[in-house]
Amino acid sequence: MTRWIGAVFGLFLGVLPGLAAAQEAQSFRIATAGTAGVYFPVGTIVAAAISAPPGSRPCADGGACGVPGLTATAISTNGSVSNVEALAAGQIESAFVQSDVATWAWTGTGIWAPRAPVEELRAIANLYPESIHVVVSADSGIDTLAGLKGARVSLDEPGSGTLVEAEFILQAVGLSVTDMEAQYLKTVDAANAMRAGTLDAFFFVGGYPARAISELAAEIDIRILPFDEDATEMILVEHEFLTYDLIPGGTYAGQPDDVWTIGVNAQWITTMDQPAELIYAVTAALWNETSRQLLDGGHQKAALVQRETALDAIGLPLHPGAERFYEESGFFD
Repeated sequence: MTRWIGAVFGLFLGVLPGLAAAQEAQSFRIATAGTAGVYFPVGTIVAAAISAPPGSRPCADGGACGVPGLTATAISTNGSVSNVEALAAGQIESAFVQSDVATWAWTGTGIWAPRAPVEELRAIANLYPESIHVVVSADSGIDTLAGLKGARVSLDEPGSGTLVEAEFILQAVGLSVTDMEAQYLKTVDAANAMRAGTLDAFFFVGGYPARAISELAAEIDIRILPFDEDATEMILVEHEFLTYDLIPGGTYAGQPDDVWTIGVNAQWITTMDQPAELIYAVTAALWNETSRQLLDGGHQKAALVQRETALDAIGLPLHPGAERFYEESGFFD
């Protein structure tokens, strides 16, 4: 009997290291943007999709179908530029970043030209299109981009991709930040200032519907400014990662008509410092059937995170782990 117990105990000890390895706890952060935008809620859904913390019920039994042992978390940040800076400094494992900002940072061009390129950046997946919103209060009387001259305008906070886009949009209509009372507020603070009557307009880049704008539109009369054709053409010629975009009528209260604007893609990126096996597993988890259900049942923009567009508009190399997944899954056939 003693020998039998000893044999069973020895067998248990022999299996335990394998179980421990399979369920070794590991954290994985996804830098997003402010909680009032779209990066954060979509990031939260993606984090849930790729997570399978130690002790989770197995996927086959209806439990978590993410990476065994992984706990992923969406982190609220200032946005795309600050996310790239955090990746470059090794402060975060991954991030959501606008496609233009990611490519400029990797190549050391565009807004990144004064700085050294962040050559260690690597892509995991293209996510969904984002729309540039220019929100004005109905009381402001502003109905064109040029009408922002002399107005109280928030260009978003330093470190955001929105601020970058706001500056060259203003340039395209012959304005600069000195032509207005420029402020640099988070989206939620800009919406609160508009409620209080202390702000006429604010810029926001993100998927629609944005919670902060939806809530604002339900309380006060606002307009989303359309982009005039000449300004749009100039912007698209100079910035190849931007495209025509449409915010459908009815997206926000009081906006019955479609609004033509400009769009940019949201992408999920990391660095070469992250292990290939981990990024392979994370990529595979993003595109499994259980994740599809989470994405489709979550935010409207999360439903647009699709395998068919996983490699669209990516201007930097894929991480080797992600590339291996896409190769094995026939994405390059």
